[in-house]
Amino acid sequence: MDPAITDRLGRPLRDLRISVTDRCNFRCSYCMPPEIFDKNFKFLPKDEILSFEEIERLAKIFVREAGVRKLRITGGEPLMRADLPRLIEMLSRIDGVEDIAMTTNGSLLPQHADSLQKAGLNRVTVSLDSLDDLTFRKINARDVGVEQIFRGIQAAEDAGLGVKMNMVVKRGMNEQDILPMARHFKDSNVILRFIEYMDVGNSNGWKLDHVVSKKEIISIINQEMPIEPKDPNYTGEVADRFVFKENGHELGVISSVTDAFCSSCSRIRLSASGQLITCLFSSKGHDVRDIVRSNATDAEVTAKIAQIWHARDDRYSEERLNNTDKQEIKKVEMSHIGG
Repeated sequence: MDPAITDRLGRPLRDLRISVTDRCNFRCSYCMPPEIFDKNFKFLPKDEILSFEEIERLAKIFVREAGVRKLRITGGEPLMRADLPRLIEMLSRIDGVEDIAMTTNGSLLPQHADSLQKAGLNRVTVSLDSLDDLTFRKINARDVGVEQIFRGIQAAEDAGLGVKMNMVVKRGMNEQDILPMARHFKDSNVILRFIEYMDVGNSNGWKLDHVVSKKEIISIINQEMPIEPKDPNYTGEVADRFVFKENGHELGVISSVTDAFCSSCSRIRLSASGQLITCLFSSKGHDVRDIVRSNATDAEVTAKIAQIWHARDDRYSEERLNNTDKQEIKKVEMSHIGG
């Protein structure tokens, strides 16, 4: 496969997001609402989930043949997968990988941060949607308090991991917490990023009027703490970057609803069950588990991946701007493919 492989819209493949489990110890309403993901919900059986060796093989092919340079570990909650540092170590040994990050709710980081860093993890992005303890406990529906997440952040920093913080903003849930979050992280070493509430999957009851737009988020912060735009780190970066004028500290806004960035998207997602997902809002994936578990050669697996990427023409978020009833289309759940 040509390392400069592009899709039908000329977009290169640079980032691979690897979901290692569909399970999570939280039940956040915008991702795994508890009324749906209850004790009777059937999660993936072990034999349907890719092994570490299968993930490693696919990652090697993506890096060697397709030019992928960044790997992100997701879930569900990735730290629900047993012995995760072993996978991180396997991936860190792949020649050509420049960065390995992980998205997590942070609750289990105190037990794992040090071993993850030693295995080769570079960064974590922690999800925290409110600094108000009652609000946060209501959001995660598992009675986990804010202090537990801060213990996780501290453990990550103590281990030498870079830390970013994601806050999903949903009108009626936590928009009142935008300013408290900005105040808290303005002078910290953690980069805060606000995320517009997205219509990922079919379980979260998304409506456009639940979205607090990037424009509104920026306005709320700017009235108290003036900010200004900052150039992106690289082409295809998902967050629009800003800095506080007072101290130059960075924050970001991810605006896939009101200011879509489809035109520069270079990400592909590998689900825990071995489906390749070419868009966060895809209605289905492309199975690669069966070919990996067959007697297929690396060249044959490579050809399959190339076929999938060459056919990619996803631009859901741009299309949604003109057709806001797109949530009626069945989509892969967030818990299967991470963010």
